[in-house]
Amino acid sequence: MAPLVFITGASSGIGQALAWRFYQAGWRLALVARRTAEIERWALEKNLEATRYAVYGADVAQPHSIVGAGQACMAAQGVPDAVIANAGISIGMDTAVRDDIDVMAQTFATNNIGLAATFHPFIAPMLARGSGTLTGIASVAGIRGLPGHGAYCSSKAAVISYCESLRGELRAGGVRVVTICPGYIDTPLTRQNRYSMPFLMQPEDFADKAFAAIEAGASYRVIPWQMGVVAGLLRLLPNAVFDRALAGRPRKHRQGGQ
Repeated sequence: MAPLVFITGASSGIGQALAWRFYQAGWRLALVARRTAEIERWALEKNLEATRYAVYGADVAQPHSIVGAGQACMAAQGVPDAVIANAGISIGMDTAVRDDIDVMAQTFATNNIGLAATFHPFIAPMLARGSGTLTGIASVAGIRGLPGHGAYCSSKAAVISYCESLRGELRAGGVRVVTICPGYIDTPLTRQNRYSMPFLMQPEDFADKAFAAIEAGASYRVIPWQMGVVAGLLRLLPNAVFDRALAGRPRKHRQGGQ
């Protein structure tokens, strides 16, 4: 039987591009999102074979919801060979504004607790089988903090650290953990940005490179590689130099477009 991949946030952007790339490679799909109608419409447009995909409605910010979707997937399609925790949100914040503390809580509920809850139902079955790949979609933004991005940058830094911890826990059991750090990808999430986005990639190009990294079981990959070089250099900059370089940079849009 063809291998199975479970992808969250599959209704648009990176998730949808990854779904198409895996489908083209012969995989079966378990596609998860709140907006299931968007996935069904896309599947119809792409003329996907009905026997090669299934759609599950879930909100990753609600652990019982995404855990339930994982359990439903295993009951209907079997234990996936790969799980991609892709669903995430990016909203600017200002710590001086009380409502933005709730934005931070919402961001962590989706990007971090939701990621762990996505992996949760599959870990024991994958360990019992002795194989499987869990992929967390982090971000280059998790490598250094950017003004106005406190919630998003810290959540993605946490994804990187969490996946590293999980990799050490599961390695001996044959389950691989892959961390993918996208740079700027042309998706609905980034199109509202009001600052330059160097090395902007199309989702399909990103999906090609991410697919190769996941199949290879790479422990950590920045895509595109040029952003990895930039991020590495930024990490090495002394704080005083880094702060001057970021001075005056437009902030991420806050909730409500502010």
